[in-house]
Amino acid sequence: MNSSYTRLDDGSDSNKGRSTSCVTLAVVLGCLTVLGIILAIAVLERPSAPKDHETLPGEAVGSEFFSDQCRMTLVESIPQDMKYKGNVTFGIPLVKAWKNLISLATHQVDVVSFYWTLTGDDISVNSSSDMFGRQILKDLEELPSRNVSVRLLSSVPSVRTNSTDLKTLKEKGVQVRRVNFGRLTKGVLHSKFWIVDRKHVFIGSANMDWRALTQVKELGVVLYNCSSLGKDLHKIFQSYWVMGQSNSSVPQHWPALYDTVINKEHPLMVKSDNVSSLLYITGSPPSFCPPSRTQDLEAILSIISEAERYVDVAVMEYFPTTRFEKPQRYWPLIDDAIRRAAFEKRIKIRMLVSCGRDSDPAMLPFLQSLASMDSPHHDINIQIKVFIVPVGNQSDIPFSRVNHNKYMVTDKVAYIGTSNWSGDYFMTTAGVGLVISQHAPHPVWKTVLQSQLRVIFDRDWHSEFAVPLADLKHHPDCKLST
Repeated sequence: MNSSYTRLDDGSDSNKGRSTSCVTLAVVLGCLTVLGIILAIAVLERPSAPKDHETLPGEAVGSEFFSDQCRMTLVESIPQDMKYKGNVTFGIPLVKAWKNLISLATHQVDVVSFYWTLTGDDISVNSSSDMFGRQILKDLEELPSRNVSVRLLSSVPSVRTNSTDLKTLKEKGVQVRRVNFGRLTKGVLHSKFWIVDRKHVFIGSANMDWRALTQVKELGVVLYNCSSLGKDLHKIFQSYWVMGQSNSSVPQHWPALYDTVINKEHPLMVKSDNVSSLLYITGSPPSFCPPSRTQDLEAILSIISEAERYVDVAVMEYFPTTRFEKPQRYWPLIDDAIRRAAFEKRIKIRMLVSCGRDSDPAMLPFLQSLASMDSPHHDINIQIKVFIVPVGNQSDIPFSRVNHNKYMVTDKVAYIGTSNWSGDYFMTTAGVGLVISQHAPHPVWKTVLQSQLRVIFDRDWHSEFAVPLADLKHHPDCKLST
């Protein structure tokens, strides 16, 4: 089926659309006192041409921080040959956003990715759909010749591949470090973000993988001319970078230079004319967060507890347990928060959980348990759907054709992260998130990122790719249904 391709940032294109979206969420019993979060909300409308700001903004009323402008844009990857029915809206293509960030670079590019596989050769696959990955690799290779300093980070342990990307880039003058999170925290470096010239930022679900551009459904956000946030995220990058040295050890107390003045209590206020929004970056694991940094889990629990009408979640995996430590442990913190919101505050919960050929069937009982609370007669609303990306003729490409999204949108805030929702990701694994609080008069509400993210969620929720849990039967492209 054909569909229109509408750009969420500033207008519309016409092209063929494709898309997907999945989420993962689970179950448990229990209860949890959740921290509250109060985000000041100001009027927001579409920013005009951004003005650069190179210095950290000064303190303002209410101990919030002001920055003159940040332009925010949602970006997506929609797997090839995945067509939505009707006229639907998409974010800017991820490959376009990455190429644009590279073209803007004048002096420094820092990139963090769990692993690097930008060509089909890296995974012993011959596919023309790796074309965009090869382009990105070539663009990164050329940066040092433009006198742009490039630093790249990946994880130890990581995904086993035949990748030579980092070796090739290093030969071109790029600085490369692998952070042994297995030794440092018994986790991995799962963050995915870019910082360009300390003022342009990408945060999202996509690793430096050609499949993230053409074979996997991804979602992220790019912020342009946002030096305050760029410098703040750079502190997290720098903490990884120093831990990438041999014989490094996580300090009991991080030095003051890693502290932040931008957090849940003091978000960054971005103003443009009569437009304003509040932003802050979250981090995990706790051992990598100074006390001033809002932890990722704290933000997620606060966002759920502060919602007043609805909570929409899209995540690849959802387990109220640990996943990688042995023996596994029950970990109900997020699950309890969801149940409490639905039961005590009558919040409407919708969860899109991903299902693909590599999904763990052990997730299904947790999702069913959570869904069993749904009782409209008692005004308890928890709906769960499984998002299935059709494999089609792409079955020879491993670990693809899946919804890799990791975000949440409520009537209060938008949250875009890099972690799946299970215990290890918040206790031992490195991840980041961006929290955005916005408000606008009705005529311009559709232009703000928070509203656009809900449009994307609704698009996927009502698509032919989202299957209600109760209707999930045997499906060749979803391992949960086998």
